[in-house]
Amino acid sequence: MPTPSPAARSLSSLVLPVSELQAEFLYAADTVAERHGLTPARWQVLGAAIAQPQSVADIARGLGLARQSVQRVADDVVAAGFAGWAPNPAHARAKLLVATDAGHAINDAVTEDQLAWADEVGSRLDPHDVAALRGLLDRVTAVSREYWDELEAQA
Repeated sequence: MPTPSPAARSLSSLVLPVSELQAEFLYAADTVAERHGLTPARWQVLGAAIAQPQSVADIARGLGLARQSVQRVADDVVAAGFAGWAPNPAHARAKLLVATDAGHAINDAVTEDQLAWADEVGSRLDPHDVAALRGLLDRVTAVSREYWDELEAQA
C-alpha cells in the first residue's frame, strides 16, 4: 500500500467528521419531522411542492433523487392530505404536486421546530467558525468536482 501524501492525509481526515455531521443533521431532521408524523423524505418533498407546484420529475431533479422514489413519497404526502395533484399546463401526463392548507400548516410547524433546533445549536457556535466551515466545505466540493470533470474530460 502506498504511503499517503500529507495532502491525502489532510483531506482524508475530513471524511469521518463530515460523515458524523451529516448523520447528526439527518438525526435532527428525522427527530423534528417525526414529532409531526412526517419522515424527512415527506417533509423534503412537501417543501419542494410548497416552494412551487412541481412535477415529480422536477422535484426529483431538484433533490438529486430517483423519480420513482420521489413518486412513492409524493403519493404518501397526497394520501396524508398534505398535497394534491393539479393539471400541468406544460405536460398533460405529468401532474403537478401542490401543497394543501394542511400541508402548509404541517410544514410551518416542522419548520418552526427545525428553526428552534438551529437557533439553539447555532447560538452555541461562533458565527465566524460556521461561515469559515461553510466556505471550506464549498471549496472542497468545488475542487473535487473539478477533479472529476478533468478526469472525465481525459477519458
